[in-house]
Amino acid sequence: MRNIISKLKSNDLSPLFGLITKVSSTIIEVQGLNPSIGDIVKLIKREDGSSELGMVTEVSGEKFFVSPFGFIEGFKIGDKVFINESGLSIPVGEELLGRVVDPFMRAKDGKGDIKTNQFTPIMKPPIEAMKRGMIDSIFPVGIKSIDGLLTCGRGQKMGIFAGSGVGKSTLMGMIVKGSAAPIKVIALIGERGREVPEFIQKNLGNDLSNTVIIVATSDDSPLMRKYGAFAAMSVAEYFKDSGRDVLFMMDSITRFAMAQREIGLALGEPPTSKGYPPSVLSLLPQIMERAGKEEGKGAITAFFTVLVEGDDLSDPIADQSRSILDGHIVLSREMTDYGIYPPIDILKSASRVMGDIVVDKHKFAAITFKKLYSLLKENEVLIRIGAYQKGTDKELDFAIDKKRRMEEFLKQAPDEYVAFEDMLQTLTQIVERRKSKRE
Repeated sequence: MRNIISKLKSNDLSPLFGLITKVSSTIIEVQGLNPSIGDIVKLIKREDGSSELGMVTEVSGEKFFVSPFGFIEGFKIGDKVFINESGLSIPVGEELLGRVVDPFMRAKDGKGDIKTNQFTPIMKPPIEAMKRGMIDSIFPVGIKSIDGLLTCGRGQKMGIFAGSGVGKSTLMGMIVKGSAAPIKVIALIGERGREVPEFIQKNLGNDLSNTVIIVATSDDSPLMRKYGAFAAMSVAEYFKDSGRDVLFMMDSITRFAMAQREIGLALGEPPTSKGYPPSVLSLLPQIMERAGKEEGKGAITAFFTVLVEGDDLSDPIADQSRSILDGHIVLSREMTDYGIYPPIDILKSASRVMGDIVVDKHKFAAITFKKLYSLLKENEVLIRIGAYQKGTDKELDFAIDKKRRMEEFLKQAPDEYVAFEDMLQTLTQIVERRKSKRE
């Protein structure tokens, strides 16, 4: 009975209904109701009684416009439209762990329906500024270059910026497998359907213990892709509110922004840089700021991937994301050419909270490592053509001596995990200067 009651509550429809008066390629026009922006409606086809959820995206006089979550095909003028009084809520609970679901928490893994009595709204305000906890503890991910040189904090928001085919999915899998978070929520938004089973099998090793995967593929509607990201964040918040730490990973922010671009342009918003309407830039902080650490509860440590076209970090989505996030990890195509995986460009990457959470010994070792690596990069051509004479610069001589060990530190196999203490010991040994007998 409880399950039946909860299902009825989730389908609390208005007694009044409107009628579809116009159907275009992306938007449905309706008359006969008085909704507000953001209301959820249920569109019912007269022919077979099948239904589809939609969202009110524009109100104009006596008519309003609906963007459906599914496909628009099959709807006709005269079909009925009801307002869903309970709004857009999704079922949440422990039953989600180990499952692959769509944004409405409907199973996509063939393991049966998700049976839970708890519901939570998809759209929520971010954590209030004065209720945010200080990021004061380390969140190790088991990857040497990140833990050592771009240390993440519990509750931090990080961006992974990469061009296509550089290895971002592999890095995501390494972070999910290497982090010690008790709960892991992964949102795959706007990616190819083929990549979902590949990511689970290749990058996660078919291990979904304590993991929830929310999927909205590229063939889903723009609204489904947009709210798939918010639904995944609501799932993460459910576990955070129960006092547990959550690793949230979303791939990708760019596809999420593209979905909003389609919605905005269909509604007549003016296109700005690269065709993105203003609503896209205002939407990014709404999803990103919901991650973080909240006093008296758990923390959501988030990694958002950003696809940069042509490896251009000045892309409007990449630039806006970098300004909101607490750090950025940049993947370099050049490093893949040298066979360094994961190809993290440590000189272009940064963690804004690292200085507050690591000990002085670690901070000094990381700064020294980056300084030596930068010297090698600056003088790489001179060294390769043999124009540099040893003894000219002591710092560069020291960097050349450490070159092989530094490159080995940056390399790591996809299935390799390195404990934080072992990483720190290796890092300090690399930058250690041993005094000669004369000294």
